[in-house]
Amino acid sequence: MARKPGDGNLTSGERLEIRRRVAAGASVEAVATAMARSPRSVIRAVIAAGGVPPRPACRSPLRLSVMEREEISRGLRGGESYRAIARRLGRAPSTVMREVRHLRRGRTGYRAWRAELRRDRTARRPRTAKLARDARLRRLVEGYLEERWSPQQIAWQLRHDHPAEPELWVSHETIYRSLFVQGRGALRAELTRCLRTGRAQRRPHGRVTGPPQLRDIVLISDRPAEVEDRAVPGHWEGDLLMGGFNRTAIGTLVERRTRFVLLVALPQGRSAEAVREALGAKIRTLPAELRRSLTWDRGIEMAEHLRFTVETGVQVYFADPHSPWQRGSNENTNGLLRQYFPKGTDLSVHSQADLDAVAAQLNGRPRQTLGWLKPCEALAELLR
Repeated sequence: MARKPGDGNLTSGERLEIRRRVAAGASVEAVATAMARSPRSVIRAVIAAGGVPPRPACRSPLRLSVMEREEISRGLRGGESYRAIARRLGRAPSTVMREVRHLRRGRTGYRAWRAELRRDRTARRPRTAKLARDARLRRLVEGYLEERWSPQQIAWQLRHDHPAEPELWVSHETIYRSLFVQGRGALRAELTRCLRTGRAQRRPHGRVTGPPQLRDIVLISDRPAEVEDRAVPGHWEGDLLMGGFNRTAIGTLVERRTRFVLLVALPQGRSAEAVREALGAKIRTLPAELRRSLTWDRGIEMAEHLRFTVETGVQVYFADPHSPWQRGSNENTNGLLRQYFPKGTDLSVHSQADLDAVAAQLNGRPRQTLGWLKPCEALAELLR
């Protein structure tokens, strides 16, 4: 069979078989096993084909079938009563009577084909998308998207800002559909770049890290309880956001209680000495009550953690290997930052002023985990 360029080793027959199995309801893993292919190949084949066609609509047994409508038409032409027709069909007399009256042509004008056409027309119930109907709402949503707010943040903010105008409320799912579903066309297509992933479908990501190379570390299991339950401010999570070919980086710090973000430029590179100096300078600008601890991964850039603790008074704790969830706030923030600093780009071109502006945007977004407070508001409230 002919192979499609750029579609790996899948033949056209294999691609058709993958679509058939997925459309029949088989899982990606099951299809991959049956076809002796990887799940990623199956997903790529389905996406390249535009997805799977929708399954045909299944008529509910509570609804009249085509044959039943034909029986009603014959019975009416034969002069039978509604009750007699219903008895023969095993239906309630009111069902037959409503069926005839809905067509609005009387007993003599009822035809089965007309009833089927009406059924198909009313079942579709086409509706214009809410964001396409309301220009004011659409402008508000587009403005927030251009500020790189997530659809969920936008949905909450609209309810907060317009409590007496429900016509300006919209769910985050509606925003996603307007961006991604073909034919709705309510929002500009280029706004998809403002979403955090920049795409409509999620893709799995993985990263392999080397063995730990740090000495004299304090493990995350030794952190005080006040760090774990986020009861006391001043405990931070940190990491490096890497640029193209891992040659440049940005330091990221997230306060665990308020999710307040600090970004640190690394113009001297990401060596242990450069990271210690840059992070130390940033940490020392904070009030004393906000300098308690820092949780980091096992990256070699924190090899001078003991000197960092002596210079700043901030105790450094290290997460377990391959356990990014132990620094969940920082991992989530790094995902948000990829909107501003895409993978594969040179991060050394961004000055500290540029990074401060990006941090200000993140700190000015409402967060569900904070009861829809903004991180800057949560931090200001603590400092007061």
